[in-house]
Amino acid sequence: MADTTNLDKFRGMAAQRATESRRRVRAVVSEQEVARLRRDEFEAFLFREPAGTWSDAAARARYLMVLMAADAADPRLSRMVGSVLSDFERLLAARRR
Repeated sequence: MADTTNLDKFRGMAAQRATESRRRVRAVVSEQEVARLRRDEFEAFLFREPAGTWSDAAARARYLMVLMAADAADPRLSRMVGSVLSDFERLLAARRR
């Protein structure tokens, strides 16, 4: 294996920070792309066919509500979504008993 040279030791601190910043930005952008692809695959799976049961329909609604709450600037909307999600969990748990 070839011996590689670490060029960072020959650069000043500002250049090292700039290089590290570029590396981190590149890593974050790459991770975001992977996450977007996984989300797209999940959504295609989740919404491929109509829900077969109330539990499936609730899972789909829960997913959409979580997306809405994440994008909501209004904290009241987030609280309302949280309340409805709690209702789903409670009602689905009662139904399983």
